[in-house]
Amino acid sequence: MTREQNGLPSELHMVDLFAGPGGLDVAARWLGISVEGIEWDDDACETRRAAGLSTIQGDVRAYEAKEFSNAKVLAGGPPCQTYTVAGSGSGRRALSLVVTAARRMASGEDAETVLTTVDERTRLVLEPLRWILDAHRAGDAFESIVLEQVPAVLPVWRTIREVLLGLDYSCECEVLQTEQYGVPQTRRRAILIARRKTAVVLPKPTHRPFRQDVSKEDGDQALRPWRTMEETLDRPTPFTVISNYGTGGDPKNRGRRRSDQPSATVTGKISRNRIETPDGDDGDRFTSEEAGALQTFPRDYPWSGRDKSQQIGNAIPPRLAAHVLAAALGMEVDTDSLDDVMTRNWFETESGSVAVRPVARTTAASTLFETI
Repeated sequence: MTREQNGLPSELHMVDLFAGPGGLDVAARWLGISVEGIEWDDDACETRRAAGLSTIQGDVRAYEAKEFSNAKVLAGGPPCQTYTVAGSGSGRRALSLVVTAARRMASGEDAETVLTTVDERTRLVLEPLRWILDAHRAGDAFESIVLEQVPAVLPVWRTIREVLLGLDYSCECEVLQTEQYGVPQTRRRAILIARRKTAVVLPKPTHRPFRQDVSKEDGDQALRPWRTMEETLDRPTPFTVISNYGTGGDPKNRGRRRSDQPSATVTGKISRNRIETPDGDDGDRFTSEEAGALQTFPRDYPWSGRDKSQQIGNAIPPRLAAHVLAAALGMEVDTDSLDDVMTRNWFETESGSVAVRPVARTTAASTLFETI
């Protein structure tokens, strides 16, 4: 399927800030969008190159929007370590300062004076805003914007939303649950999508929300059942995953998920999770390929370099990213088409393999390419 057949223009380009191993880029390829990703981490770049993704290895802060004037879509998932509940928490404690700095940036004031006590990694969440403002002031604004982070960053996204509304964008931001978009994992991400001069809506859930001890067949029958680990992984027997995520070091708080349920949040520590089987074996661990599959990366995705678990845990699930990117273009994903591409090998999947269709005109005025 060509991009024109998929309802998208033949030349649609995206620049991906903090591109990581390629969660957004995989989704973009499925949709037929060409991407240039900026990423500084050696290992993530090694994976990206092995996957054939266009990559600039460097610090996002060293580049400017004008160097990517052909990109109509801006995407970014800044590092989350200081904001996540599993991290240091310094980003969460500095949220009010980051929000104040964002407002100063938008008004053209000096933002550095309020960030003197904020560490550099926490500040990176404001880099997409710098790119947005620079492109707007140069008269070459991005047509669509996608930002994603952990839920704690939602106040920053809401501030950026206020800025974007003043720049003639339509913008929405909210915390989305990944299992409601067919990801076999419960993971919450703060998502911002914006479109210039055109109405935007967040992607509608396609699957039911997961509830502990509630059957996957219960709930809204218009939605599909949430997906399980056993549907995703090629393991012959049932199993239970025992996770340290969110325990605070207390063994009694270890989370447990059965194979007939979605995975808990896949983090950089997923390789430490124990897998128990009915025969009492509890020494097994997920492989990188299995952890990637729980994130909805293709099973043959070429994870490379060191600390593959951290690369996998840091990424946005490509399946969620496909829904979000499509929404940013005024489109919605055909779920059957997305299901089909999930069964294919990465190197055998053509660009534009996932079908999309325009969002109903009652909720979106026009698709992106009608405004370019």
